[in-house]
Amino acid sequence: MGNLQKRIQEIKENISEACNKVGREQSEVTVVAVTKSVSVQRAAEVVHEGIINLGENRAEGLVQKQRDMQDSDVSWHYIGNIQSRKVRDIVGDISYLHSLSRKSIAKEIQKRASKPINCFVQVNVSGEESKSGVSPENLESFINELADFDKIRVVGLMTMAPNTEDEALIRSVFSEMKVLRDRFMEKNMPHAPCTELSMGMSNDYTIAIEEGATFVRIGTALVGLESEGVR
Repeated sequence: MGNLQKRIQEIKENISEACNKVGREQSEVTVVAVTKSVSVQRAAEVVHEGIINLGENRAEGLVQKQRDMQDSDVSWHYIGNIQSRKVRDIVGDISYLHSLSRKSIAKEIQKRASKPINCFVQVNVSGEESKSGVSPENLESFINELADFDKIRVVGLMTMAPNTEDEALIRSVFSEMKVLRDRFMEKNMPHAPCTELSMGMSNDYTIAIEEGATFVRIGTALVGLESEGVR
């Protein structure tokens, strides 16, 4: 078994353990392999191992991998901040956008998309100035404004926890996020079903799952480093 297979097996075991801990089904969690820092070859190896949700955070990287891989089974996730002028490059070829937080981007999606795009609204729960996202206080008005755009379907909310060893702080951010998601899910808005929660990365995905994440975005812990040499 190669290094990639070992990592994937370990992640699956960790997800299973986290789900069992809180009485969830493992099938409720979608793993997005963040391939932004690895080659097309490594991304293809990940898909070969059965993980077909791939995440990129730059338009150029997304376009290159899509062109070189040409794999119709892959669901592409755009997970980074996107510039308005780059929307046209990605909007037709992604399954999910995880970083919607500005009306200017919503307008570009409306203009460029040929079909509704599954979007996560990014929320800055922690309040860190270094992080993008809508504040919890402004979230309701922002989601209500998105009803004007029929090319946007708000499938859920996304956040990033602080980069810290303080598990209690990380857990509190994820817990607050779930409360927010549940509030909007209960509204049953046609344009914003808000059934999903995108949160958790390599260092905190098990905590995120325990707190309700349905999509986890795992980079190095899954894809490894390019210099490693996967067999």
